[in-house]
Amino acid sequence: MNEETTEMIAFQIISNVGMAKSCVMEALYAAKDGDFKLAEEKLQESKQFFVEGHKVHASLIQKEAAGDRLELSMIFMHAEDQLMSAETISELVKEMIDMYKTFGSTTGK
Repeated sequence: MNEETTEMIAFQIISNVGMAKSCVMEALYAAKDGDFKLAEEKLQESKQFFVEGHKVHASLIQKEAAGDRLELSMIFMHAEDQLMSAETISELVKEMIDMYKTFGSTTGK
């Protein structure tokens, strides 16, 4: 796989998981305001973006397993980092939303 292809794939991962992180943060802000319906919608939207980013990542793993070696670059390492942080943030935000549901939002709704 050439460097240009790897770079484009890395940007696809970065773009999708960046959107996933944005949506999950919007979910947290909605929950903080007591809008749990919007929070759930944003979590679902986030999940769709994360799945797309993960599919691209999985395709790279499959190519490497088939013998097509990857060129590692800072951009690709950044994509890996963003993928992992999106997953971590998503799990933390889900727990925080559950806490808002249990203990109430900051606006008293």
